[in-house]
Amino acid sequence: MQNTDRREFLKLAGLAGVAFTAGLFPERAVAQAGPDFHFVQFSDTHWGYKGAANPDAENTLAKAVATVNGLGRQPDFIVFTGDLTHTTDDPAERRSRMKRFREIVSALAVKDVRFMPGEHDASLDKGEAYKEFFGATHYTFDHKGVHFIALDNVSDPAAKLGDEQLAWLAADLRQRKPDDRIIVLTHRPLFDLQPQWDWTTADGAQAMALLMPFKNVVVFYGHIHQDHHHMTGHIAHHAANSLIFALPAPGSQPKRAPLAYDAATPGKGLGTRDVSVSDKVSLVEIPVSKG
Repeated sequence: MQNTDRREFLKLAGLAGVAFTAGLFPERAVAQAGPDFHFVQFSDTHWGYKGAANPDAENTLAKAVATVNGLGRQPDFIVFTGDLTHTTDDPAERRSRMKRFREIVSALAVKDVRFMPGEHDASLDKGEAYKEFFGATHYTFDHKGVHFIALDNVSDPAAKLGDEQLAWLAADLRQRKPDDRIIVLTHRPLFDLQPQWDWTTADGAQAMALLMPFKNVVVFYGHIHQDHHHMTGHIAHHAANSLIFALPAPGSQPKRAPLAYDAATPGKGLGTRDVSVSDKVSLVEIPVSKG
């Protein structure tokens, strides 16, 4: 994405932002690359949350939708990497929240929208309600020369992908070439970031072992409510900010708890991400508008 587009994202958001650029696909993959494109990643919208960490929680998602709709260059598609709604023990309320979430995001100008569950959406009923509203919890799709794999590491309460899904992943990867460009989308990290805080996938190492033979892989995830970058060998992992509340840096305090709301900087640590894909990936954080 061009620098002018980056400035436009930040201006529309109304707050300062940061840009991060990292190699995605090495030079040997450029000859096989399709046209450049970009997509927007929403994560951890937690529709239905009410609490001190975000007193404007009822309006935050709609503001983010309006911000993305206002971009001069619309993304090719939008992906929500989990925790669409905030957890509830009441199955009827869970469905009510999913219905209202779907109504709000239906206002997105881009209609190619991909969804994935988080543990708040799926762990209490193994994804039953989620599937009623959004379909499959794991799937693949291809876009302009890039193969996308959406994994479900939340429907199992034990934070596993599970043997069946790992077999499905292995079968899909057998159809790929070593130089294929692959983007993996997941909710929890596939590596052990902070297991004490549930920031891990119990069998994530098995998924990474399946992905390691491929030269051009990157992973985008949510769950930890903050910008974070990690390498497993040659595979980069990038976490996105939450739209609803920020969480502390891994291991920075005894317990995981939302960071306190600051009225002086109401959108601090919140936002979505634009990802520009070519021979490199450019990540631009899109903060939540104050207006």
